[in-house]
Amino acid sequence: MATDRRNFIKKTAMALAAIPVLSSPLRLLADDTNNQNKMKKIMLIDGGPRRNMNTAAMLESFAQGAREAGAEATVVRLYDIDYKGCRSCMACKLKGKASNVCKIKDDLAPVLDEISQADGLVLGSPIYFGDVTGQMRTFLERLAFPWLSYNDYSMTAPKRMPVVLIETMNGTPQRNNSQGYGSMEYCIATALGQPEHIVAYNTYQVKNYDNYELAGFSEEAKRKWRDEYWEQDLKKAFDAGKRMAEQIVP
Repeated sequence: MATDRRNFIKKTAMALAAIPVLSSPLRLLADDTNNQNKMKKIMLIDGGPRRNMNTAAMLESFAQGAREAGAEATVVRLYDIDYKGCRSCMACKLKGKASNVCKIKDDLAPVLDEISQADGLVLGSPIYFGDVTGQMRTFLERLAFPWLSYNDYSMTAPKRMPVVLIETMNGTPQRNNSQGYGSMEYCIATALGQPEHIVAYNTYQVKNYDNYELAGFSEEAKRKWRDEYWEQDLKKAFDAGKRMAEQIVP
């Protein structure tokens, strides 16, 4: 009888060992909560005119990193949509109807609405004459003016979120005239949060220098720089996209 009892205990122990161990309800709840709080949507704004050149490639690399980490990454090309800058209509400042999202109804309106609900924002622009493109500056007027209160001069966006500012330029780290995003960076930092910067220097201006009047530049030197740094620049953008997507949304 003792032998039968020992055999019963042995069989029971073996059966229990075969049952997979499940995570505790608290652990499952914690994992589910973290997934819910992870960044879901990142908006990327491309202020460059050329869809297959440097700025577009940097933004796409960022988007790939974000998507690999599980976030939705939407790229909007400003040169593909029809819009104008702030019209000073003051509709965003009407008493009882004030809004921190621009009221003008055009092709930019749904983009601004998406940004107001996003979890992260990325702005990318080539640097022309030391500044972002006209399209990017025009976009920033529409984005930031509704944030500004003329009662106390505070800057309040619909929600705070991480921001990355990407610049691509012909200049080098030692020699460039870039003012980046200029005074608009203060608005971005105040309303959304201090942005991260990613800069790609000394980028190729064209794919074949023989076809253009660009004798002031050494195509050989440009190619050497590109061979050494361009993949690193793309990797920086990719890694930044992954980092942003992995952040926990408050």
